[in-house]
Amino acid sequence: MNNKEFFEALALLEKEKGIPMQYLVEKIQNAISIAVKRDAGGSEDNIVEIDPVTGRFFVAIRKMVVEDVEDPATEITVNDAAKYTKNAAVGEMVQIPLETKEFGRIAAQAAKHVIRQGIREAERGQLLQEYQNRQYDIVTATVLKVDPKKGNVTLEIGRNEAILPKAEQVAGEEYHEGDKIKVYVVDVANGEKGPRMMISRTHPGLVKRLFEMQVPEIYDGTVEIKAISREAGSRTKIAVYSKDANVDAVGACIGPKGARVSGIVEELGGEKIDVVKYSEDPTEFISAALSPAEVLKVDIDPEVPKSCRVTVPDHQLSLAIGNKGQNARLAARLTGWKIDIRPESGFYGEDEA
Repeated sequence: MNNKEFFEALALLEKEKGIPMQYLVEKIQNAISIAVKRDAGGSEDNIVEIDPVTGRFFVAIRKMVVEDVEDPATEITVNDAAKYTKNAAVGEMVQIPLETKEFGRIAAQAAKHVIRQGIREAERGQLLQEYQNRQYDIVTATVLKVDPKKGNVTLEIGRNEAILPKAEQVAGEEYHEGDKIKVYVVDVANGEKGPRMMISRTHPGLVKRLFEMQVPEIYDGTVEIKAISREAGSRTKIAVYSKDANVDAVGACIGPKGARVSGIVEELGGEKIDVVKYSEDPTEFISAALSPAEVLKVDIDPEVPKSCRVTVPDHQLSLAIGNKGQNARLAARLTGWKIDIRPESGFYGEDEA
């Protein structure tokens, strides 16, 4: 390959792979310099110049002019130095250009290695950028295979693959080869084996993004999602708020005849969703969070931070607590408060006794 072909090849890589030519040139210069130290007389002092603008490709080693040579790798006599620099004097450095046959093989190997590495790095960089653009978003994936032992699912996302771990799958969901499923991109990591997506079906972010996609008022900022608590596959509570007093934040999320929220419920395989109104007033927020139960009173505990007692009608106690404590648990996570639920009848008297 001559110089012209060499630079044309670099220009093609820049165009097709997005690898800057200057980046490759610097890498190739360094690689040739290291190779020359090793192969061309072991000279530590060398010059490698590659200029795409002028087409210059110059490689030389530098030696000290001496009267008597003790180290041929770094020293040269006055007579020999004169072949390269007229009037070379003892104590000066001279450049000894290497002929193509002397460094051509070295250059070709170094360039080949650097270009291969550059392509790998560029492709990894492009893949990382592609993944980062999808972070905190929902992507549609195709099931490629299911590990029968570990239960992990291999998915195809675009032209790439990602693993949906068993722990990030919704209990009871079954996946089959060829299925199309939506997953949430929790994070992107750039490891030794390249970029990889951390994906989930259980993350609250999946519900958040589904609401942003279904509810225009959330997308345009009129309605804000303040908090989400989720037990994937079973129930989710989502707290919403609007600064605009004329906007019903809960109604906007539920939609006409429940159309918006029902679409999300269907996407989540029937998972129940409670949409509640957020409030800066903790008593109002806690009361709303325990929906669908009716709350009679919320007493804030002055001695324990973010702790309260909630009074509900006797017949609403089991509803407020929920199946296996789920409703109370989700309400506590949603609000960030410790909630002690008590029935209306006899509660204070029992407590004092």
